[in-house]
Parts: sequence; C-alpha cells; structure tokens
Amino acid sequence: MAAIGAQKLDGRAEGGHGPGILLFFLGMSLFTFNDALGKWLVADYTVGQVLLIRSIGAFILLLPWVIRGFRGLLTPDQPWMNLLRVSLMAAEVAIFYLAVRGLPLADVMTFYMASPLIVTALSVPLLGEKVGPRRWAAVLIGFIGVLIVLRPTGAALSSSALIALAGATLFSLILIVTRRVRHTGGLGLITYQIVGTGLAGAATVPFAWVPPTPFDWALLLGLGVVAMSAHLCLNKALSLAPAAVVAPYQYSTIVIAAALGWAVWGDVPTTNIVIGNLVIIASGLFIYYRERQLKGE
Repeated sequence: MAAIGAQKLDGRAEGGHGPGILLFFLGMSLFTFNDALGKWLVADYTVGQVLLIRSIGAFILLLPWVIRGFRGLLTPDQPWMNLLRVSLMAAEVAIFYLAVRGLPLADVMTFYMASPLIVTALSVPLLGEKVGPRRWAAVLIGFIGVLIVLRPTGAALSSSALIALAGATLFSLILIVTRRVRHTGGLGLITYQIVGTGLAGAATVPFAWVPPTPFDWALLLGLGVVAMSAHLCLNKALSLAPAAVVAPYQYSTIVIAAALGWAVWGDVPTTNIVIGNLVIIASGLFIYYRERQLKGE
C-alpha cells in the first residue's frame, strides 16, 4: 500500500470496541481512497513529485505533534534500523505507484493482501521466530492463491504484476523492521517516514518534473492529508479496541478497491483475481487466528 499501518501517537486507552472498529474501517477506507487518488495522479505526474508533494501535505497535518515532541525526534532509538525502515518505505511507495500505473487497483491490493503470509515466512530467518506446520501449510496455500492471481505463464505474466509482488514483499519487510524499532515511538516512526519519503521524492525532481495545475496541486497535497487522516483514525481505533479485534477488517480494503476500480476506471475483477483473493484472505485469517491462539489471546 501507499501507506503503512498507523502507529499510536499516545498510549491512552478507552473502552468500547464498536467505535474502534468503525474508526479502523474508516481509516482503511481512507487509505484505499488515497491509493486510488494516487493511481489517478501518477498517470500524469512523476512518482517522485507525487511522493514529495504528498509528504508536504501529510507533514502540515502532523506539524502540531512534531512541534510538541521535537526534542525526542532528534535522538531516535536504533537510528540505522530507522534509516533502513525509511529507505524501504520510500522504495515501497514508489513501487506501489508504478504498479498501479499498469494494473487495476484491486489487482495490486490483492498482492498486498499476501503480506501476512510473507511476514510469516520471513520472520523465521529475519526474526528467529518459530513457525509450526499449520502456519507453514497456510503460507503455502496462500502462495498458491498468489500464483492463481499472478498466472505465471509467458502470455499472462506482466511486469506490472511482478512490480506489485515486489511491492508486497517490501511492505512485508517494512512490517518486520517496524517490529525491531517499535520502541522508537509512534510520532518518530510516522515523522521519519514522511520526511524520508519526501526527501526521496525531492531527489528525483531535478530530473523529472511535470508542472501541476492549481487543482492538481490541491489533489497532490490532499494525498498526504488523506493518508495522515487515515493514520489518525487507525491510531484512535487502536486506543479504543485491541488490535486483535480490528485487524481482520483490513481485508475490507480489497472490496473497496474493487468498487473504486469499477466506478472510476471500469475495472472488473477477473475470475482468477476473485479466486486468488479468497485463498489469500482465508490463509491470512488462519495465520492471524493461529497466532492469537499461540499467544493465549
């Protein structure tokens, strides 16, 4: 996706799962709308300038928190790991936008739905975690779902599909690295993410710049505002309801993406996309609930 899951800006918790679920769903819907708007804009503008301008919009909205916690931002915990995370995020967002140039939004989101499977597979060599036979079976079944979507034949395999799969893999690496730097704090993670992505976009501007119209300036800045608003919704949702309660609702994004793709671009999901989605989502949900069982939640 073009944005990573929200991090808490504060640690306050309140009761009531219903409002938390609604806010989580709203946040995921905003992220999907943000991705659709990004797909629309990268058709006319370079990926680099989209990254730069959307980061400016997001930073404007985040500025009150940055001012309040400025001193803490100057001394990040695990600076090299944070730098790696920011680099991965800049690359992932750029790859996502490249993928949606050539594929329907729902197709790209399908590959990203495989992220829990990729994280499970990579957590063994990268985090030293133990994965039992049931979860390995779920991972293998989930990747069968990816192959159904990918259709790896000479006639059907496209560069855009491979780019989307690479983006999903980078997204999974980001989740793993985020586990390693979780003590940095939510404000630091979001701020470094926005600043790093903006700088990556700025580095490309001298080589490729398409002057936006005034209306498109508003849309490009709006990308960042919408993404930051989604982060805030998810942050509040996680203060109202446990992550274990709201996490399964992330799969609603594929339905929203398919609806937006049909309404805006006339994209109708193919049979292999639908079947592959069902296999991937079923495998991901099994891994999710299996992890809850192992943790005794």
